[in-house]
Amino acid sequence: MKAVILAAGYGTRFLPATKTVPKELLPLLDKPAIAFIIDELVAAGVHEILIVSSRRKKALEDYFDREVELESVFRAEGAEAKLELIEPPEATVVFTRQQRMRGTGHALLQAEAFVGDEPFIVAYPDDLFIGAQLPAAELVARHRQTGCSVLATIHDPPELERYGVLRIDEDGQHVRDIIEKPAPGEAPSREASVGRYLYTPDIFEHLRSGWALHLEEEGADTTLEYFHTYALQRQMERAGVVYARCSAERLDTGSPTGYLQAIVRYASRDPRYRETLQAELARL
Repeated sequence: MKAVILAAGYGTRFLPATKTVPKELLPLLDKPAIAFIIDELVAAGVHEILIVSSRRKKALEDYFDREVELESVFRAEGAEAKLELIEPPEATVVFTRQQRMRGTGHALLQAEAFVGDEPFIVAYPDDLFIGAQLPAAELVARHRQTGCSVLATIHDPPELERYGVLRIDEDGQHVRDIIEKPAPGEAPSREASVGRYLYTPDIFEHLRSGWALHLEEEGADTTLEYFHTYALQRQMERAGVVYARCSAERLDTGSPTGYLQAIVRYASRDPRYRETLQAELARL
């Protein structure tokens, strides 16, 4: 199975840092955000990964290349542990550029040639997960059970109204609709969609037809973004979508506040940093 990571966005909420550093390389302590996603995918058996990026993100490509100078230094020092830290992942990582920021539906269309005629995982870099069982493996298992596209969810999160919330069929499995940011008390379930998906390849047929409609409707306005919602709804109409509830802890790094919380929560799990973190929080 292959995977696609959508990483073309500007990351403007993290300016000025993201003026030159891709948001996906901002670290949780010593580990770049995107490395969490790559590790999750490799653990799920995915070894071919496409990153949809943009012109300003060449540093991402450099990160997944070998660092020959450092390798030479560490070999001369006999620093095997450091060599392991800079070793490229056990996956083939390739890149394509979304030349205009035209939304997630347009970004996914850039991946069609790479994916071919097989199911594939899509990951959004704002959502990181830590724990024993990570979402990519759960999506793959659920797809093998059902043959359907699979949406990752978290159950009954705080501020449910901030999410896309699933309307679930009477069978308790299939997804009938996603209601974006429902009004308080009007959520159709307690299952909130998060940034991991597994799509069957027919999603591209629906993405293409949706893109044609989008171009027809927008006329001369080329600033309007095209999202994958239309294509996903076509799959849901054909009972082709189920969900898998995540068991891992989710870290939402999409905003500076969430990023700060993610660092604290990640550090609290790591014995190298836990004692220092606890002491500093107590001091504050």
